[in-house]
Amino acid sequence: MAPVAQGPRRVLVVDDSRAQRRVLTLSLQRWGYEVSEAASAEEALRICAAQAFDIVLSDWVMPGMTGLEFCKAFRALPREGYGYFVLLTSKSEKGEIADGLDGGADDFLTKPVNPDELRARLRAGERIIGMQHELIEKNRLIGATLEELRVIYDSLDRDLIEARKLQQTLVRERNRQFSGGSASILLRPSGHVGGDLAGFFDISARRIAVYSVDVSGHGVASAMMTARLAGLLSGSAPDQNIALTGGVDGNRGAWPPEMVAWRLNRMMLDDIQVEQYFTMAYAEIDLLTGKVMLVQAGHPHPMLIRRSGTVEELGQGGMPIGLLPNVIFDRVDTVLEPGDRLFLMSDGVTECPDPAGAEFGAEGLCRFLRDHASLAAPDLLEALVWALNAHAGGGDFPDDVSGVLFQFTGAQPG
Repeated sequence: MAPVAQGPRRVLVVDDSRAQRRVLTLSLQRWGYEVSEAASAEEALRICAAQAFDIVLSDWVMPGMTGLEFCKAFRALPREGYGYFVLLTSKSEKGEIADGLDGGADDFLTKPVNPDELRARLRAGERIIGMQHELIEKNRLIGATLEELRVIYDSLDRDLIEARKLQQTLVRERNRQFSGGSASILLRPSGHVGGDLAGFFDISARRIAVYSVDVSGHGVASAMMTARLAGLLSGSAPDQNIALTGGVDGNRGAWPPEMVAWRLNRMMLDDIQVEQYFTMAYAEIDLLTGKVMLVQAGHPHPMLIRRSGTVEELGQGGMPIGLLPNVIFDRVDTVLEPGDRLFLMSDGVTECPDPAGAEFGAEGLCRFLRDHASLAAPDLLEALVWALNAHAGGGDFPDDVSGVLFQFTGAQPG
C-alpha cells in the first residue's frame, strides 16, 4: 500500500448508523480532516485495502463483522505508516476494554461521543502518528546511510585486497642460498595489510644483512611505512639503501648495525615526522667467518639456535626507533658455527595468545625451536605457523607474524 500522503489527516468513519456517521463527519471536516465513510466493517476493510488512512473511528457493535474483528483485520493489512484506531462503544467492562487493546485498538470513546473529548483523542493520535512518521524517516535515512557505508566498505575492501597483493611483492624472494648459508622469510599479516617486514640483502660478496621490522599500529598507515622501509633496506636499489655506504660489488661497504638504527631513528624524527615508530632487529653476517654484528631496537630477543640444539637469547632490548632523539643503540657481537641458525622475529610470535590470553612466550618459542631443530628452514617456519595456530585455538592471529631465519653453513670449498 502507498505511504500516507502529507497534508490533511485522512480519517475513516465506520458505523452502521448513517446519522452517527454524519454527526462525526461534520465535526471532523470542520476541524480540517479529510473524511471517508463506511456503513459496515466489511466495506471499511475493502476501502482500507485500497487507501491508507491516518485514523479510523469504528463502532464496536455492528451487524456482521464487529468493530473489534475489523480492527484485527485492519492491523493485518500491509501498510507503511501507522493507522491510529479508535473504537466507539458503550462497553465499559475492564475485560472488554482489555480485549479491544489486545485486538489492536489504540483508544476508546464512549457513545454518544463528546466532541471535545473526540478532538482531544484525535490530537493524541496525531502526536503518535507524527512520531511514527518521524521514526520511519529516520529509519529510511539510516538505511540509506548504511547502504552508502556498505558501498564504501566494499570499495575499501577491494582496495585493501589489492594493497595486500602489492605489499607481498615488497618481499619477492622468500628463500635464498648464499655462499656460506641460507635465509628464509616468514610473513603472515593478521589483516588485509600488515605492519611487519622481514628481509635480507647483500652487502658484499662475503657479507649480508638480515632484518625484522614491526611498525606500530595496523592497517594502511603501517603498511605504507613498511613500504618506505622496504625501499630503505632494499638490495635491488643499493644507492637508496640506508645501511650501505657506497662502492660496487665486493667493495661495497655498510654502516655497522648500531649506526643503521641511529640513522633510521634520525630519519623518522627529522624527515618523516609521523606519529609512528617501529621496532627492529638487524644483523650483519660474515659468510666466511660466521661473525655476527647485531642491534636490537625494542624488538623481541633474536634467537641463536646452536647446532647442538641449545637456544640462546641475544640482545638487551633497546629503544624502539622513532620515539626519542639522540638514542644510543648498543651492538651485540657473536659468532656462528657451521650448522648454527639465527632467528629474528616480530612480537606477533612471542605474544600470540591462546583463547585464555596466555602468550606463546619466549620460553614457548625456545622449546619449539629445540624440538624442531632438525627441520629445514622453510619447513621450520611453516611448522611455527602451525604451532602458533594451534596455540591460538585455530582463530586468526591478533598480530602480524613474521621473521627471518638464517642458517650458517660456513665457507664452501672453491
